Amino acid sequence: MTAEGSDFLQLDIGDAPPGRRSDWLASRLRHAISDGRLPVGSRLPATRALAADLQVSRGVVTEAYQRLVEDGHVAGRGRAGTVVVAAPARTKEQTAPGPPSAGTIFQPAPGIGVFDSLRSTPAKIDLSPGVPDLTAFPRTAWLRAERTVLNDLSAAAFGYGDPRGAPALRLAIAHWIARTRGITADADDVLIVAGVAQGLGLLAQVLCDNGIAEIAVEDPSSLGARQHLHDRRLATPPIRVDDEGIDVDELVRSGAPAVLLTPAHQFPTGVVLGGERRRELMRWAADGGLIIEDDYDAEHRYDRPPVPALRSMLAEQVCYAGSVSKWLAPALRVGWMLVPPRYRDEVVAAKRFADLGNAVLPQLVLAHLMESGEMERQLRFVRKRHRRRRDAMIDALRAHLPGAVVHGAAAGLHLTITFDAEFSDLDFAAAALEQGVKVQPLSWHCQRPMKPGLVLGYGASPATDIAEGIATLGRLRP
Repeated sequence: MTAEGSDFLQLDIGDAPPGRRSDWLASRLRHAISDGRLPVGSRLPATRALAADLQVSRGVVTEAYQRLVEDGHVAGRGRAGTVVVAAPARTKEQTAPGPPSAGTIFQPAPGIGVFDSLRSTPAKIDLSPGVPDLTAFPRTAWLRAERTVLNDLSAAAFGYGDPRGAPALRLAIAHWIARTRGITADADDVLIVAGVAQGLGLLAQVLCDNGIAEIAVEDPSSLGARQHLHDRRLATPPIRVDDEGIDVDELVRSGAPAVLLTPAHQFPTGVVLGGERRRELMRWAADGGLIIEDDYDAEHRYDRPPVPALRSMLAEQVCYAGSVSKWLAPALRVGWMLVPPRYRDEVVAAKRFADLGNAVLPQLVLAHLMESGEMERQLRFVRKRHRRRRDAMIDALRAHLPGAVVHGAAAGLHLTITFDAEFSDLDFAAAALEQGVKVQPLSWHCQRPMKPGLVLGYGASPATDIAEGIATLGRLRP
């Protein structure tokens, strides 16, 4: 059987991108073989004939045939011509599933993929917490730093790196947290991880290996963080949070050997761990308790001075974690941990076997930006923009939800609102999503019953969207 002419290709080669006609032709031939227009055993047209039919040079056809030979789909048989000997595997076509319904997402017991589902669901206005202004990413400065780094980079630097992270970034992080968080650390104390989420998973793995079966958490606290701990088979006993932060007396009574905290800006309530509570917590840690300090958005503060990191007060008992997700972009997946010496080697080993270390080039670019002062300039810029958006959200809440109690306005990238009423915040969030406004229900982040509420992010949305989104919530208020 012989394929005559170019009819079996079904397209004119004029559709091919300039300079890539051989690629285009090879692709069309593969499709023809795959769908049976050129069955196994059939003979391709002679190169001269097909070239004339398509009005291209014979070299274009010859190169396309050669690629099919290299793929094993055709073979030259001398005078018998070029024969199809194998069909490429066909990719099963699947209809992309539609976005999940709002009622499916907002369940009392959210599954492990709930944040993926919420992120993938389209909405006109996204007030999800935890995301900065992504339009403010310093593209020009990043590209300039990348060129500088590449110009100075040796060939050896493109090989496998230190699983702990690039020494330049570890040193830059040590300098950064000394300037911004009052933490004294050496580069050797710093471990670079793929965001705080990975760092928490690695630490949980090591703690499990050392016989720790539970890590106490604030209540309310981040659902995502709890999910990471549960993935490592760790229990997360809840400890009450009030206006002064975590209840240390309840933590002591729980008997938990470790606790995960957000002391600079508690998630999601926004309270700051008070001075007396800090002293109580330090006494608990000095007796052997381990503190995991998630310093997730301490850089964003508006109406109060910075509070010291717990790590600056008791380094031997505090595992400190931070990242660039809240002031550059989550997509960079760059975070850091300072692990107490008794667990450090094991966490480094876990990182090594997880991925051999983060990608080196972004680390070097980030180190350059940190050491050059560019990151301080970027942080000052986005802090002003985030403050304006926070103010816009507060104004809109006063206008459209005057009965809501606002929590955590002095810092961060989100507000939490609660209501003195009996209704389901899950249903409220679902109704908002159906009207094109994406929010998170407070109950997602609670292990014990609490007042209904919403967690509202303002960092990633312009003021006009914030005002419109809050107005929509006002109309939907149960």
